[in-house]
This record gives sequence, C-alpha cells and structure tokens, in this order.
Amino acid sequence: MNPPPAQPPSIDIQSLSRSCNQTLILSTLASGPHHGYQLALEIEGRSSGAFRFQHGTLYPILHKLESQGLIRGDWLEERSRRRRKSYRLTAAGRQYLKEQTAGWRDFFDRFFDVVEGRSR
Repeated sequence: MNPPPAQPPSIDIQSLSRSCNQTLILSTLASGPHHGYQLALEIEGRSSGAFRFQHGTLYPILHKLESQGLIRGDWLEERSRRRRKSYRLTAAGRQYLKEQTAGWRDFFDRFFDVVEGRSR
C-alpha cells in the first residue's frame, strides 16, 4: 500500500462531477458485473435516489472507462432478449477505484475542515 502524498493534489472543481460519476460506477462494478441499466438502477437504489444517471450520461462514461482499461464490457446473449453488454471491473479499475476512494475521503475531510472551521 502506498502512503498518501504529503501534500494532496489541488482539487479541480470542474472535474468533480466526472470523477464522482466514475467512482460511483466503478464502486458498483466492484460488487460484480452489471449491464448499463442495472448500474443506473443500483446506483439510484444505493443512494436512495440522490444519484441518477441519464442514458446520455451513463454510456459515454462507460465507453471512456472501457477505453482506459478500467472496465471491460462483454456482449451477452440472453434468452428472449437482445444482446446486452455487461461490464466488469478490471485489475486496473480496482486499483483506480482504491485511489479514487482515498481521494474522495481526503476531499471531504478538507471540505468539512473549511465548512466547520477546523484546522489541520
């Protein structure tokens, strides 16, 4: 396990939504393979509706994660249904998720330091 950096990287506010969406998707895939619609439902259910993905948002993120080698998609033939792509986390995706989770923990610790007037 690598120790956390002495000085955390600065937070790019513009990329928070993208990073959040990626982390939600990767963390859901950590429990096992899902197709896109299942992912959206699982994330919405786990968050009690706080996080919802539109079709036009979810699939571009999945394609990007797949092109980065963080997830792998396999086409499955299902009885009485059309082919669907099922996504699963790769070893690189598992490592990236671990790093992202640590980064989000650090981000929220610092966020609440500011909000609650705490000093480190």
